[in-house]
Amino acid sequence: MNLLDNSNQVSGTLMAGSPASNCSNTLVDHVILDLDGTLIDTETLLDEVYAKIVWKYGKKWEWDGIGLIKRLGKRPLEVAASLVEDYELPCTADELLDETLSHVETMWSRAKALPGATRLLKHLRAHKIPIGLASNSPAKNIRSKLAYQPGWLESFKVIVAGDEVKEGKPSPEIYLEAAKLLKARPSSCLVIEDSPTGVNAGKAAGMKVVAVPSIPSKIARALYSGADSVLNSLLDFRPELWGLPPFQDWVGKALPIEPWYLGGPVIKGFGRGSKVLGIPTANLPTAALGSQLSQHVCGIYLGWAGLSNRGVYKMVMSVGWNPFFDNAAKTVEPWLLHDFPDDFYGEELRLIVVGYIRPEANFSSLELLIERIHEDAEIAKAALDLLPFSSYQDDKFLTTPLAKQ
Repeated sequence: MNLLDNSNQVSGTLMAGSPASNCSNTLVDHVILDLDGTLIDTETLLDEVYAKIVWKYGKKWEWDGIGLIKRLGKRPLEVAASLVEDYELPCTADELLDETLSHVETMWSRAKALPGATRLLKHLRAHKIPIGLASNSPAKNIRSKLAYQPGWLESFKVIVAGDEVKEGKPSPEIYLEAAKLLKARPSSCLVIEDSPTGVNAGKAAGMKVVAVPSIPSKIARALYSGADSVLNSLLDFRPELWGLPPFQDWVGKALPIEPWYLGGPVIKGFGRGSKVLGIPTANLPTAALGSQLSQHVCGIYLGWAGLSNRGVYKMVMSVGWNPFFDNAAKTVEPWLLHDFPDDFYGEELRLIVVGYIRPEANFSSLELLIERIHEDAEIAKAALDLLPFSSYQDDKFLTTPLAKQ
Protein backbone atom coordinates (compact mmCIF):
# COMPACT_ATOMS: atom_id res chain seq x y z
CA MET A 1 0.00 0.00 0.00
CA ASN A 2 1.11 3.50 -0.72
CA LEU A 3 0.95 7.11 0.41
CA LEU A 4 -0.32 10.62 -0.05
CA ASP A 5 2.51 13.07 -0.46
CA ASN A 6 1.29 16.37 -1.82
CA SER A 7 1.35 19.82 -0.23
CA ASN A 8 0.04 23.32 -0.77
CA GLN A 9 3.01 24.95 0.89
CA VAL A 10 5.38 27.03 -1.22
CA SER A 11 8.24 24.62 -1.67
CA GLY A 12 10.21 25.96 -4.58
CA THR A 13 8.67 23.50 -7.05
CA LEU A 14 6.72 24.50 -10.13
CA MET A 15 3.26 24.04 -8.63
CA ALA A 16 3.74 26.26 -5.62
CA GLY A 17 0.11 27.32 -5.56
CA SER A 18 0.55 30.93 -4.45
CA PRO A 19 1.89 34.14 -5.97
CA ALA A 20 5.61 34.60 -6.26
CA SER A 21 7.40 37.20 -4.16
CA ASN A 22 7.38 39.74 -7.00
CA CYS A 23 3.61 40.18 -6.75
CA SER A 24 3.53 43.38 -4.76
CA ASN A 25 0.88 45.92 -5.77
CA THR A 26 -1.28 43.16 -7.24
CA LEU A 27 -4.59 45.05 -7.43
CA VAL A 28 -6.34 44.49 -10.77
CA ASP A 29 -9.85 45.20 -12.02
CA HIS A 30 -9.93 43.36 -15.37
CA VAL A 31 -9.20 39.72 -16.24
CA ILE A 32 -8.10 38.48 -19.67
CA LEU A 33 -8.14 34.74 -20.26
CA ASP A 34 -6.64 32.41 -22.81
CA LEU A 35 -8.98 29.69 -24.11
CA ASP A 36 -7.32 26.47 -25.29
CA GLY A 37 -5.60 24.64 -22.44
CA THR A 38 -6.63 27.32 -19.95
CA LEU A 39 -10.42 27.07 -19.99
CA ILE A 40 -11.10 24.05 -22.21
CA ASP A 41 -9.18 20.91 -23.08
CA THR A 42 -8.72 20.97 -26.84
CA GLU A 43 -5.26 19.39 -26.83
CA THR A 44 -6.73 15.91 -26.23
CA LEU A 45 -8.92 16.24 -29.32
CA LEU A 46 -6.07 17.59 -31.42
CA ASP A 47 -3.87 14.69 -30.38
CA GLU A 48 -6.53 12.31 -31.72
CA VAL A 49 -6.59 14.10 -35.05
CA TYR A 50 -2.81 14.43 -35.37
CA ALA A 51 -2.40 10.73 -34.62
CA LYS A 52 -4.78 9.80 -37.45
CA ILE A 53 -3.18 12.16 -39.94
CA VAL A 54 0.44 11.16 -39.33
CA TRP A 55 -0.59 7.47 -39.36
CA LYS A 56 -2.04 8.04 -42.84
CA TYR A 57 1.46 9.08 -43.91
CA GLY A 58 3.01 6.00 -42.32
CA LYS A 59 4.17 7.80 -39.18
CA LYS A 60 3.45 7.09 -35.53
CA TRP A 61 2.20 9.93 -33.36
CA GLU A 62 4.49 10.40 -30.40
CA TRP A 63 3.33 12.34 -27.37
CA ASP A 64 6.34 13.94 -25.76
CA GLY A 65 6.88 17.02 -23.70
CA ILE A 66 9.24 18.64 -26.19
CA GLY A 67 6.69 18.38 -28.98
CA LEU A 68 3.97 19.83 -26.79
CA ILE A 69 6.20 22.72 -25.78
CA LYS A 70 6.77 23.56 -29.44
CA ARG A 71 3.02 23.57 -30.19
CA LEU A 72 1.51 25.06 -27.08
CA GLY A 73 0.19 28.60 -27.44
CA LYS A 74 1.13 28.90 -31.13
CA ARG A 75 -1.10 29.92 -34.01
CA PRO A 76 -2.64 26.94 -35.87
CA LEU A 77 -0.52 27.45 -39.00
CA GLU A 78 2.64 27.61 -36.88
CA VAL A 79 1.64 24.32 -35.23
CA ALA A 80 1.05 22.73 -38.64
CA ALA A 81 4.43 23.89 -39.90
CA SER A 82 6.12 22.43 -36.83
CA LEU A 83 4.43 19.05 -37.34
CA VAL A 84 5.29 18.93 -41.06
CA GLU A 85 8.92 19.50 -40.15
CA ASP A 86 9.09 17.17 -37.14
CA TYR A 87 7.34 14.24 -38.84
CA GLU A 88 8.73 14.93 -42.32
CA LEU A 89 5.23 14.85 -43.79
CA PRO A 90 4.79 15.02 -47.58
CA CYS A 91 2.42 17.98 -47.46
CA THR A 92 2.53 21.70 -46.83
CA ALA A 93 1.64 23.36 -43.54
CA ASP A 94 -1.47 24.85 -45.17
CA GLU A 95 -2.61 21.43 -46.39
CA LEU A 96 -2.07 19.90 -42.97
CA LEU A 97 -3.96 22.72 -41.30
CA ASP A 98 -6.90 22.36 -43.69
CA GLU A 99 -7.05 18.62 -43.01
CA THR A 100 -6.79 19.14 -39.27
CA LEU A 101 -9.60 21.71 -39.23
CA SER A 102 -11.86 19.47 -41.31
CA HIS A 103 -11.65 16.91 -38.50
CA VAL A 104 -11.72 19.05 -35.36
CA GLU A 105 -14.56 21.36 -36.41
CA THR A 106 -16.92 18.43 -35.83
CA MET A 107 -15.32 17.60 -32.48
CA TRP A 108 -15.62 20.84 -30.50
CA SER A 109 -18.74 19.55 -28.76
CA ARG A 110 -16.49 17.01 -27.03
CA ALA A 111 -14.09 19.62 -25.66
CA LYS A 112 -14.46 19.63 -21.89
CA ALA A 113 -14.17 22.59 -19.56
CA LEU A 114 -11.04 22.31 -17.46
CA PRO A 115 -11.43 22.01 -13.67
CA GLY A 116 -12.40 25.34 -12.13
CA ALA A 117 -13.05 27.12 -15.45
CA THR A 118 -16.84 27.45 -15.28
CA ARG A 119 -16.63 28.30 -11.58
CA LEU A 120 -14.19 31.14 -12.28
CA LEU A 121 -16.23 32.64 -15.12
CA LYS A 122 -19.44 32.55 -13.07
CA HIS A 123 -17.67 34.17 -10.12
CA LEU A 124 -16.15 37.02 -12.13
CA ARG A 125 -19.37 37.66 -13.98
CA ALA A 126 -21.41 37.65 -10.75
CA HIS A 127 -19.11 40.33 -9.34
CA LYS A 128 -19.21 42.36 -12.55
CA ILE A 129 -15.48 42.01 -13.21
CA PRO A 130 -14.90 42.80 -16.93
CA ILE A 131 -13.56 39.68 -18.68
CA GLY A 132 -11.72 39.51 -21.99
CA LEU A 133 -10.69 36.50 -24.05
CA ALA A 134 -7.44 36.55 -26.04
CA SER A 135 -6.66 33.44 -28.06
CA ASN A 136 -4.31 32.66 -30.93
CA SER A 137 -7.11 30.59 -32.49
CA PRO A 138 -9.12 32.06 -35.39
CA ALA A 139 -12.33 33.90 -34.45
CA LYS A 140 -14.53 31.29 -36.14
CA ASN A 141 -12.99 28.47 -34.09
CA ILE A 142 -13.24 30.42 -30.85
CA ARG A 143 -16.96 31.00 -31.22
CA SER A 144 -17.53 27.37 -32.23
CA LYS A 145 -15.79 26.17 -29.09
CA LEU A 146 -17.60 28.63 -26.82
CA ALA A 147 -20.98 27.66 -28.26
CA TYR A 148 -20.74 24.27 -26.56
CA GLN A 149 -20.02 25.75 -23.11
CA PRO A 150 -23.30 27.05 -21.61
CA GLY A 151 -23.09 30.66 -20.48
CA TRP A 152 -19.53 31.22 -21.59
CA LEU A 153 -19.98 33.39 -24.67
CA GLU A 154 -21.92 36.06 -22.81
CA SER A 155 -19.31 36.09 -20.02
CA PHE A 156 -16.75 37.86 -22.20
CA LYS A 157 -17.00 41.58 -22.74
CA VAL A 158 -14.43 41.38 -25.54
CA ILE A 159 -12.90 38.57 -27.60
CA VAL A 160 -9.70 39.02 -29.59
CA ALA A 161 -8.67 36.22 -31.95
CA GLY A 162 -5.34 35.36 -33.51
CA ASP A 163 -6.55 36.30 -36.99
CA GLU A 164 -7.64 39.75 -35.76
CA VAL A 165 -4.13 40.94 -34.92
CA LYS A 166 -0.97 41.19 -36.99
CA GLU A 167 1.15 39.13 -34.63
CA GLY A 168 0.05 36.31 -32.35
CA LYS A 169 1.53 35.39 -28.99
CA PRO A 170 4.28 35.75 -27.79
CA SER A 171 3.79 39.24 -29.19
CA PRO A 172 1.91 41.40 -26.65
CA GLU A 173 -0.36 42.77 -29.39
CA ILE A 174 -3.33 40.50 -28.68
CA TYR A 175 -3.37 41.39 -24.97
CA LEU A 176 -2.86 45.09 -25.60
CA GLU A 177 -5.77 45.04 -28.05
CA ALA A 178 -7.97 43.28 -25.47
CA ALA A 179 -7.07 45.91 -22.86
CA LYS A 180 -7.82 48.69 -25.34
CA LEU A 181 -11.27 47.27 -26.09
CA LEU A 182 -11.92 46.85 -22.36
CA LYS A 183 -10.84 50.48 -21.85
CA ALA A 184 -8.39 49.24 -19.24
CA ARG A 185 -4.81 50.13 -18.39
CA PRO A 186 -2.54 47.12 -19.07
CA SER A 187 -1.21 47.33 -15.51
CA SER A 188 -4.74 46.85 -14.18
CA CYS A 189 -5.24 43.61 -16.13
CA LEU A 190 -4.64 40.06 -14.91
CA VAL A 191 -3.85 37.47 -17.58
CA ILE A 192 -4.46 33.75 -16.99
CA GLU A 193 -2.53 31.49 -19.37
CA ASP A 194 -1.48 27.85 -19.80
CA SER A 195 1.46 28.22 -22.19
CA PRO A 196 4.91 29.79 -21.86
CA THR A 197 4.16 31.64 -25.10
CA GLY A 198 1.06 33.20 -23.57
CA VAL A 199 2.84 34.02 -20.32
CA ASN A 200 5.52 35.88 -22.26
CA ALA A 201 2.87 37.77 -24.23
CA GLY A 202 1.05 38.87 -21.10
CA LYS A 203 4.22 40.03 -19.36
CA ALA A 204 5.38 41.89 -22.49
CA ALA A 205 2.04 43.72 -22.41
CA GLY A 206 2.83 44.96 -18.91
CA MET A 207 0.18 42.84 -17.21
CA LYS A 208 0.13 40.55 -14.19
CA VAL A 209 0.16 36.89 -15.28
CA VAL A 210 -1.05 33.71 -13.59
CA ALA A 211 0.14 30.52 -15.26
CA VAL A 212 -1.79 27.25 -15.10
CA PRO A 213 0.63 25.04 -17.07
CA SER A 214 -0.53 22.47 -19.60
CA ILE A 215 2.99 21.08 -19.64
CA PRO A 216 3.89 18.50 -16.94
CA SER A 217 5.95 20.04 -14.15
CA LYS A 218 8.85 17.64 -14.61
CA ILE A 219 9.37 19.01 -18.11
CA ALA A 220 8.38 22.61 -17.66
CA ARG A 221 9.96 23.88 -14.46
CA ALA A 222 11.90 26.78 -15.96
CA LEU A 223 9.43 27.67 -18.72
CA TYR A 224 7.02 29.57 -16.47
CA SER A 225 9.53 31.50 -14.41
CA GLY A 226 8.29 34.78 -15.88
CA ALA A 227 4.78 34.38 -14.46
CA ASP A 228 3.78 36.21 -11.31
CA SER A 229 2.11 33.07 -10.00
CA VAL A 230 2.08 29.42 -11.09
CA LEU A 231 -0.88 27.28 -10.10
CA ASN A 232 -1.67 23.59 -10.28
CA SER A 233 -5.15 24.33 -11.66
CA LEU A 234 -7.86 26.98 -11.72
CA LEU A 235 -9.26 25.31 -8.58
CA ASP A 236 -6.32 26.91 -6.75
CA PHE A 237 -6.90 30.44 -8.00
CA ARG A 238 -7.41 32.91 -5.15
CA PRO A 239 -9.00 36.11 -6.52
CA GLU A 240 -8.44 38.05 -3.29
CA LEU A 241 -4.67 37.90 -3.81
CA TRP A 242 -5.19 40.15 -6.83
CA GLY A 243 -7.67 42.54 -5.25
CA LEU A 244 -10.71 40.70 -6.66
CA PRO A 245 -13.71 39.41 -4.66
CA PRO A 246 -12.91 36.06 -2.99
CA PHE A 247 -14.74 32.81 -3.65
CA GLN A 248 -17.30 31.97 -0.97
CA ASP A 249 -17.88 28.32 -1.89
CA TRP A 250 -15.31 26.56 0.30
CA VAL A 251 -16.86 24.35 3.00
CA GLY A 252 -14.77 23.31 5.98
CA LYS A 253 -11.42 23.98 4.22
CA ALA A 254 -12.54 21.95 1.17
CA LEU A 255 -14.06 22.88 -2.17
CA PRO A 256 -17.20 20.98 -3.27
CA ILE A 257 -16.78 19.53 -6.74
CA GLU A 258 -19.00 17.60 -9.10
CA PRO A 259 -18.65 14.06 -7.72
CA TRP A 260 -16.77 11.40 -9.60
CA TYR A 261 -17.13 7.68 -9.09
CA LEU A 262 -14.48 5.01 -9.37
CA GLY A 263 -13.67 1.60 -8.04
CA GLY A 264 -11.89 -1.70 -8.43
CA PRO A 265 -10.00 -4.35 -6.50
CA VAL A 266 -7.43 -3.19 -3.95
CA ILE A 267 -3.93 -4.07 -5.16
CA LYS A 268 -0.45 -3.93 -3.65
CA GLY A 269 1.43 -0.71 -4.29
CA PHE A 270 4.97 0.38 -3.51
CA GLY A 271 4.68 -0.69 0.13
CA ARG A 272 5.66 2.76 1.37
CA GLY A 273 2.39 3.76 3.03
CA SER A 274 2.43 1.38 5.96
CA LYS A 275 6.16 0.71 6.20
CA VAL A 276 7.55 4.20 5.67
CA LEU A 277 4.74 6.46 6.83
CA GLY A 278 2.51 4.32 8.97
CA ILE A 279 -0.38 5.35 6.72
CA PRO A 280 -1.95 2.38 4.88
CA THR A 281 -3.49 3.70 1.69
CA ALA A 282 -5.46 1.48 -0.67
CA ASN A 283 -4.16 1.30 -4.22
CA LEU A 284 -6.38 0.79 -7.25
CA PRO A 285 -5.24 -0.51 -10.66
CA THR A 286 -4.62 2.72 -12.54
CA ALA A 287 -4.67 1.08 -15.99
CA ALA A 288 -8.46 0.78 -15.72
CA LEU A 289 -8.79 4.36 -14.52
CA GLY A 290 -6.79 6.05 -17.27
CA SER A 291 -9.63 8.02 -18.83
CA GLN A 292 -10.88 9.22 -15.45
CA LEU A 293 -7.42 10.17 -14.24
CA SER A 294 -6.77 12.33 -17.28
CA GLN A 295 -9.85 14.45 -16.47
CA HIS A 296 -8.80 15.40 -12.95
CA VAL A 297 -5.97 17.60 -11.78
CA CYS A 298 -3.34 16.36 -9.39
CA GLY A 299 -4.03 17.12 -5.76
CA ILE A 300 -5.65 15.99 -2.54
CA TYR A 301 -9.35 15.14 -2.51
CA LEU A 302 -11.90 13.85 0.00
CA GLY A 303 -14.91 11.59 -0.22
CA TRP A 304 -16.50 8.35 0.82
CA ALA A 305 -15.29 4.76 0.41
CA GLY A 306 -17.33 1.58 0.34
CA LEU A 307 -15.31 -1.57 1.02
CA SER A 308 -16.92 -4.89 0.07
CA ASN A 309 -19.12 -5.99 2.95
CA ARG A 310 -17.24 -4.05 5.62
CA GLY A 311 -19.02 -0.69 5.40
CA VAL A 312 -18.70 2.94 4.31
CA TYR A 313 -15.84 5.12 5.54
CA LYS A 314 -14.51 8.63 5.23
CA MET A 315 -11.45 8.90 3.01
CA VAL A 316 -8.83 11.34 1.81
CA MET A 317 -7.16 10.68 -1.53
CA SER A 318 -4.09 11.65 -3.50
CA VAL A 319 -4.17 11.95 -7.29
CA GLY A 320 -0.81 12.54 -8.91
CA TRP A 321 2.82 11.50 -9.28
CA ASN A 322 3.83 11.71 -5.60
CA PRO A 323 6.66 14.20 -6.16
CA PHE A 324 8.44 13.36 -2.89
CA PHE A 325 9.12 9.87 -4.28
CA ASP A 326 9.13 10.99 -7.94
CA ASN A 327 6.83 8.27 -9.25
CA ALA A 328 6.87 7.60 -12.99
CA ALA A 329 3.08 7.19 -13.28
CA LYS A 330 0.02 9.09 -12.14
CA THR A 331 -1.70 7.18 -9.35
CA VAL A 332 -4.83 7.21 -7.20
CA GLU A 333 -4.16 6.49 -3.52
CA PRO A 334 -7.09 6.70 -1.11
CA TRP A 335 -6.55 6.49 2.65
CA LEU A 336 -9.60 5.11 4.41
CA LEU A 337 -9.86 6.97 7.71
CA HIS A 338 -10.54 3.92 9.84
CA ASP A 339 -8.39 1.45 11.77
CA PHE A 340 -8.69 -1.94 10.10
CA PRO A 341 -7.48 -5.07 11.91
CA ASP A 342 -6.21 -6.65 8.68
CA ASP A 343 -5.28 -5.93 5.07
CA PHE A 344 -7.96 -5.99 2.40
CA TYR A 345 -6.01 -6.72 -0.79
CA GLY A 346 -8.28 -8.07 -3.52
CA GLU A 347 -11.46 -6.69 -1.97
CA GLU A 348 -13.66 -4.43 -4.04
CA LEU A 349 -13.31 -0.73 -3.21
CA ARG A 350 -15.81 1.88 -4.40
CA LEU A 351 -15.12 5.61 -4.10
CA ILE A 352 -17.15 8.80 -4.46
CA VAL A 353 -14.86 11.83 -4.64
CA VAL A 354 -16.80 14.94 -3.58
CA GLY A 355 -14.32 17.63 -2.54
CA TYR A 356 -10.92 19.15 -3.28
CA ILE A 357 -8.49 20.15 -0.54
CA ARG A 358 -5.28 21.39 -2.14
CA PRO A 359 -2.82 21.05 -5.04
CA GLU A 360 0.06 18.67 -5.48
CA ALA A 361 3.49 19.85 -4.32
CA ASN A 362 6.73 18.53 -2.87
CA PHE A 363 8.20 18.44 0.65
CA SER A 364 11.68 19.07 1.94
CA SER A 365 11.56 16.21 4.45
CA LEU A 366 9.69 13.01 5.25
CA GLU A 367 8.59 14.49 8.57
CA LEU A 368 6.86 17.43 6.86
CA LEU A 369 5.22 15.03 4.44
CA ILE A 370 3.80 12.90 7.26
CA GLU A 371 2.63 15.98 9.15
CA ARG A 372 0.77 17.28 6.11
CA ILE A 373 -0.85 13.90 5.39
CA HIS A 374 -2.35 13.87 8.88
CA GLU A 375 -3.48 17.48 8.51
CA ASP A 376 -5.26 16.54 5.28
CA ALA A 377 -6.94 13.66 7.11
CA GLU A 378 -8.26 15.98 9.81
CA ILE A 379 -9.59 18.40 7.18
CA ALA A 380 -11.37 15.51 5.43
CA LYS A 381 -12.87 14.14 8.64
CA ALA A 382 -14.31 17.50 9.62
CA ALA A 383 -15.53 18.51 6.16
CA LEU A 384 -17.29 15.19 5.50
CA ASP A 385 -19.62 15.89 8.43
CA LEU A 386 -20.89 18.97 6.59
CA LEU A 387 -23.26 19.44 3.67
CA PRO A 388 -22.98 18.88 0.77
CA PHE A 389 -20.22 16.32 1.47
CA SER A 390 -22.16 14.34 4.09
CA SER A 391 -25.10 13.72 1.75
CA TYR A 392 -23.08 11.23 -0.32
CA GLN A 393 -22.48 8.82 2.58
CA ASP A 394 -25.70 6.93 1.76
CA ASP A 395 -25.17 6.80 -2.02
CA LYS A 396 -26.00 3.28 -3.25
CA PHE A 397 -22.89 3.28 -5.43
CA LEU A 398 -20.82 2.67 -2.30
CA THR A 399 -22.64 -0.51 -1.33
CA THR A 400 -23.59 -1.97 -4.71
CA PRO A 401 -21.00 -4.31 -6.30
CA LEU A 402 -19.56 -2.77 -9.46
CA ALA A 403 -20.61 -5.78 -11.56
CA LYS A 404 -24.28 -5.08 -10.73
CA GLN A 405 -24.23 -1.34 -11.53
